Amino acid sequence: MEFDTLSTVLWFLVVLSVIVFVHEWGHYYIARRNNVRVEVFSIGFGPELFGWFDKSGTRWRVSAIPLGGYVKMFGMADEAETDVKDADALRKKSATEFLENGAGGDEPAHELTDEEKAVSYAYKTVGQRAAIVVAGPAINFIFAIVVLAGIAMTVGVPSVKVSVGEVMEGSAAAAAGMANDDVIVRLNEAKVDDPRVVQEIISVSPGMTLPLIVMRDGNEVELSVTPQTADQDGKEVGRLGIRMQGVMGDHQRLNPISAAWFGVEKTYTIMAQALNNIGKLLIGQGNFKDLGGPIAIAQMSGQAADQGYLQLIFFTAVLSINLGLINLFPIPILDGGHLLFMGIEAVRGKPLGERAQEYGFRIGLALVLLLMVSVTWNDIVRALGL
Repeated sequence: MEFDTLSTVLWFLVVLSVIVFVHEWGHYYIARRNNVRVEVFSIGFGPELFGWFDKSGTRWRVSAIPLGGYVKMFGMADEAETDVKDADALRKKSATEFLENGAGGDEPAHELTDEEKAVSYAYKTVGQRAAIVVAGPAINFIFAIVVLAGIAMTVGVPSVKVSVGEVMEGSAAAAAGMANDDVIVRLNEAKVDDPRVVQEIISVSPGMTLPLIVMRDGNEVELSVTPQTADQDGKEVGRLGIRMQGVMGDHQRLNPISAAWFGVEKTYTIMAQALNNIGKLLIGQGNFKDLGGPIAIAQMSGQAADQGYLQLIFFTAVLSINLGLINLFPIPILDGGHLLFMGIEAVRGKPLGERAQEYGFRIGLALVLLLMVSVTWNDIVRALGL
């Protein structure tokens, strides 16, 4: 499939800007709730293109490099403008060091007044700072849940019918009276909307008689089935003896409660799948070359847009989940790394030394840059067909 380059880049920037705004707004909102003065809320990095001040004094701006964003709070080292991408990055210095050396580190800072201390990030408790940091990934997950629930309520979710493709001769299914083209509705009182439901129930029920309801020629037929016992790696498991196939049905709109639960389940499933894939990479079962970078994400954004607004919205929710998940990894420079430092601070009763944090941030930055270069190289290799 050929991509309109300009359209692909445009949709990529739209999707990225939405999820970055959501992420940074989480930090911003909880910071304001904890009475921290937010100096800058930026979409993008580098020189400001345009912006404005709100009534609380926050500078909202759009910057020249639209590949992320940050929130800069009073009482933090000036990391957002330099080598730390997320301005929700925690202070590298303790409150005392901040007062002694200043944000820039070159000239002594003036002693903060009580009013300034009250709105300074550096003077907030570990719990308050942790809440501000975790709010970014958390709002990414909440955003995805809300979007997915909205889709489930307005457009609906496709129903899946589990159909019997073939009944094996002499099998438990044949003995129960099952026939080809039966649609399995319920098994052992459980609703069947995925072939895996049948597999899971049957495998743990060898020799047990289970109630079964199938749809046949438009009518519900009640049956009873007793899975045959088979040996699998020295363990007794049940066997039904059918070949199943999932058939997509009509879209069904869900009520608000069911839709919300659908959003939670779908978000959890996407997170679990991502973690499983990462785990396989770490233990050598996955292929690093399969990882995609910004070019792959841009292409997927363009593909989603070509398929319609609904697919684009769904893709935005999926990307939001992945952004939130990645930010929770315990790598210095990411939110998870800051939370790791805070956990150490909570245990020790004081922050790590400035040098230890500095080395941590440098290592984290190097890891993130190495990963970005590697996945971008994968994108280029795929694009060139090498």
